[in-house]
Amino acid sequence: MDSNLESSRQNLDEGRHDDEFLVFSEEEEKEDSYKDSHGSLGAWKILIVDDEPDVHHATRLALSDIVFQDRKLELLSAYWAEEVPGILKQHPDTAVILLDVVMEDNDAGLKLVDYIRNKLKNEVVRIILRTGQPGVAPEKKVILEYDINDYKEKTELTVQKLFTAIISALRTFQDMNTIENNRMGLEKIVESSSHIYQQRSMQKFSHTILEQLSNLLNLQKSTGDLSSCIVSRKNSHYHLLAATGSFQDDPEKPVEQFLPREVINDIDRAFKDKTNKYREDCIIIYSKTKDETENVIWMENIKKLREFDKYLLDVYCTNVSIALENIKLNEEVDITQREIIYTLGEIAENRSLETGYHVKRVAEYCKLLALEYGLPEEEAEIIGLAAPMHDIGKIGIPDKILNKPGKLTPEEFEIVKQHSLMGYEILKHSHQKITEAASIIAYEHHEKYDGTGYPRGLKGEELHIYGRIAAIADVFDALGNDRVYKQAWPLEEVLEYLKEEKGKHFDPYLVDLFLKNLDKVMEIKDKYSSKK
Repeated sequence: MDSNLESSRQNLDEGRHDDEFLVFSEEEEKEDSYKDSHGSLGAWKILIVDDEPDVHHATRLALSDIVFQDRKLELLSAYWAEEVPGILKQHPDTAVILLDVVMEDNDAGLKLVDYIRNKLKNEVVRIILRTGQPGVAPEKKVILEYDINDYKEKTELTVQKLFTAIISALRTFQDMNTIENNRMGLEKIVESSSHIYQQRSMQKFSHTILEQLSNLLNLQKSTGDLSSCIVSRKNSHYHLLAATGSFQDDPEKPVEQFLPREVINDIDRAFKDKTNKYREDCIIIYSKTKDETENVIWMENIKKLREFDKYLLDVYCTNVSIALENIKLNEEVDITQREIIYTLGEIAENRSLETGYHVKRVAEYCKLLALEYGLPEEEAEIIGLAAPMHDIGKIGIPDKILNKPGKLTPEEFEIVKQHSLMGYEILKHSHQKITEAASIIAYEHHEKYDGTGYPRGLKGEELHIYGRIAAIADVFDALGNDRVYKQAWPLEEVLEYLKEEKGKHFDPYLVDLFLKNLDKVMEIKDKYSSKK
């Protein structure tokens, strides 16, 4: 064994603490405390895993001065694979791993990849495999069998190529985190919305809203609770529905007696302008119910909201308005679900610069096909109500990919494909009939009859009838209307495509039904034309 390597390992053994091994120089310890210009984001963490000290030294020299998006790199070191689990436990936000193949064993690096992806379930960290012995781990075999993101021979990794590989990996890591954070936010929306519909008391309902909004946005305050309130107005009379933090007082008192003057001014302006406002010092949300009751939520804000935070608020508050009407007017649940589904579906389409009429047309096509297929009218109605949620997972796809006017790269397309699974994960928790149908449609509308679709490659009768119906409706509408990446196809070409894809992309029986009822299809298309 190399004497320098043996010495390094002895030094590591002497410095072990809690079975976690990490090598830092004095300069690295300074980097660990780095904060960006906003004072909240630390450095990008890059883990170098290699049994050659010279490789660590050369890599650190090459990456020492890199700054990406105003954030430096924090370089972590491991000299053999067994150290890595402890390091990842200590640094779960590690962005990139530069990984050697041959260390303790000839395949130590490959075993580590399998452990990270399958045992730790970490699909976000970017893994760049570096090897000095390509014969031990042939590139083609490794790429096919292991979930790595790049493969490099050490001899080809010049300073410039290493820089390019790291920046590319960081961009992908950032996109993957955006998708995951957005997915989690949407799950919170669905869970929160389900909970508020269970409330029957206006007082409990209002307090639940304030609590969930705070949790939804991860708002925190170092001392005490956030100050927030919900004020209702009808016939010029103000009524406090709920309050938290310093606003809590006797709800029987007039609002003006215990709300600060500046807060009352904000609420007055919201009632006058009838719009939401997102400021650094507060969030102000306006809503109005069918009985002409107006409501304003005022909440202290201690962080800068992302655009996606505002999307979450808009979706949640749409549900809040609907739930308020449920409590006051005792509306039926299926009406509530219909409005939520169309709202979420249209938000997804609006994010991808597609008209909201797309979800209405797809819904009507699905209902028509379900009836012609012979499903009961109630079930066909459920499919029609659920169909607008088919692309809800697109909310989690970054704008720069979703709205890219040109052809997507293979990596970008893989990210876009995740919207099917993401939509299913968001919707699957509900046991309501409409939402259960929506989860199936979201999951399977990109599957193909011959098994070449995604995300699971289902084939023929393995596909749920809901997914097979939605696939035809979605493709027909997508091809026949303008999108950011293409112009609408002529009707004749769309119909020819459907015929060509019988038994391949589409259920052949459903294609025949669709073409047989083309007159009804065109009536729907004309009724919900985005050009009107």
